[in-house]
Amino acid sequence: MTSLLETEDETMLRDAARGFLADAAPVANLRANRDQGRPFDTGLWREMAQMGWAGVLVPEAQGGADMGHRAAGILAEEMGRTLAASPFISSAVMAATTLRAAASQQAEQALTAITEGRLIYAVALDEGRKHAPLNTALVAQKAGNGFRLTGTKAFVADGGSAQRVLVLARTAGSAGEAAGLTLFDIPADRAGLHKMARATVDSRDHAQMVFDGVEATGDEVLGTLDDGWALLARGVQAGQAAVAAELLGVAGGAYGMTVGYLKERKQFDRTIGSFQALQHRAAHLWAEIEVTASAIANAGRVLDATPTQAGLAVSLAKARAAQTVDLAVREGVQMHGGIGMTDAYDIGFYMKRARVGSEWLGDYGYHAAQVAAARGF
Repeated sequence: MTSLLETEDETMLRDAARGFLADAAPVANLRANRDQGRPFDTGLWREMAQMGWAGVLVPEAQGGADMGHRAAGILAEEMGRTLAASPFISSAVMAATTLRAAASQQAEQALTAITEGRLIYAVALDEGRKHAPLNTALVAQKAGNGFRLTGTKAFVADGGSAQRVLVLARTAGSAGEAAGLTLFDIPADRAGLHKMARATVDSRDHAQMVFDGVEATGDEVLGTLDDGWALLARGVQAGQAAVAAELLGVAGGAYGMTVGYLKERKQFDRTIGSFQALQHRAAHLWAEIEVTASAIANAGRVLDATPTQAGLAVSLAKARAAQTVDLAVREGVQMHGGIGMTDAYDIGFYMKRARVGSEWLGDYGYHAAQVAAARGF
């Protein structure tokens, strides 16, 4: 949000992303996608890939830009500002980070395909209403030289569009234990894998995935058998930081739209932005956004510098972002008055995106608990 938090290269990246998205992906595009029943504009995603965004976390050896998590956060934030719909977080952030950590030949080939925009990944993680990956109960039972996967994953972001899926399954232990979880990388059209679209208020691509004896080979195990969570956790943290950044962008977009409305709307022959009570509310929101921007920037930098110690910074950023975006969209809708609740005005889209994004990969309560635990409470 402020230049004091950014290097010169990061400011250049932000300016380029903001200019591109303002022209190519205004909020009107989300409305068009919704009305046409498409989760995102595939042409827009190809353009993003050509600009290097899909490879922002991919090593140069696989054709990526390798700009780091802070850069990925800047891109996610600018997408949030215009509510640009794409598989960026699922594929270019979560899957790319996980595949990079796997460091296998197959993973390197997948990273190249992600970078070029030829391959979209989804991450099939949670099974209930809330984020609780260690509660995975989907079973991967040994069958000959491979496995059979049986169970259900709920709320899989970009699940309807993905060509491949990273799925967390239990090969040992019991629900609640990190040990005994294995990560598989399988095609999304594998026999026995049934995808059912799940409508969400933000008009984005989410699916429930039912695994009915889906066969997976030993070669499709990503990382180490029974230790998949250690690998996937890196991708999940990267995703949490990126979602937090996107929510910051949603808050900033809602704030900008609201301030614009305050400057235009008149009552009693005066713009309503001249009313001191509304000025105080707008100023308070601006301050909250600025403080949250610092937490978001810090999370990206810690992920880049010391990823194994990023848990506290990432959870603080996600909790803070959830709080701030909730304030931003509520204030936005309220200060628009009655029209803020109508579909004719775009401010409602910001509230819908905020609601879904705040839940994805852990809500405020989940991350506040993580922060408390890290601080010894």
